[in-house]
Amino acid sequence: MKRQQFVVIGLGRFGSALALELMALNYEVLGIDRNEEIVSDMSEFLTYAVVADASDEEVLKSLGVRNFDCGIVAIGDDIQMSILATIQLKELGVTQVVAKAISVLHGRVLERLGVDRIIYPERDMGIRVAHQLVSPNLLDYIELSKDYTIAEMSVPTCLDGKTLSEINTRSRYGCSIVALHRPHGIIVAPTAMDQVHTNDIMVIIGSNESIDQFKNEVINAN
Repeated sequence: MKRQQFVVIGLGRFGSALALELMALNYEVLGIDRNEEIVSDMSEFLTYAVVADASDEEVLKSLGVRNFDCGIVAIGDDIQMSILATIQLKELGVTQVVAKAISVLHGRVLERLGVDRIIYPERDMGIRVAHQLVSPNLLDYIELSKDYTIAEMSVPTCLDGKTLSEINTRSRYGCSIVALHRPHGIIVAPTAMDQVHTNDIMVIIGSNESIDQFKNEVINAN
């Protein structure tokens, strides 16, 4: 089976970290940057790494970028170049285009260009850290949209040994426990009779309001 292929344009701190993680997950990655030194440093770690101008359609065509499954524009210091590279990926018909935005205005422009997903690394990390600081049981917090979130929470002692039916998050709070991480593995789509324990991590999905209510009434109150 053919491995999914990603092209990452811009190999700064964010782009390099993303590209290396995709490689670690066993995907093929083409890295593109205008800086020869950066490309040289990354070449031994990525499937391919090239020095190129990503705003040049002919260059991207010659690299076969149109055949990649996902194009990621990780340029953060040059908004014009970010926008031009994004336009080229869309024009070439790349199936999924993801782009990093460094400001709300930048994000709005990318949204109008039809980008499938816009990432605000600094803002998103700030939000996640803030939630973790005020709720010690909250291990991770990822916004799916402005209204919905996936959160990872450790199980407080007050819920130890309870079944999901007893906790009943869906009826009480409007959010759902969709997975349980345990020391020996993970349970995806746990049943109502599955118990949670203090060494488990609950993966919860729901509206921001419902997760906040569950967190404040149960997790933080513990």
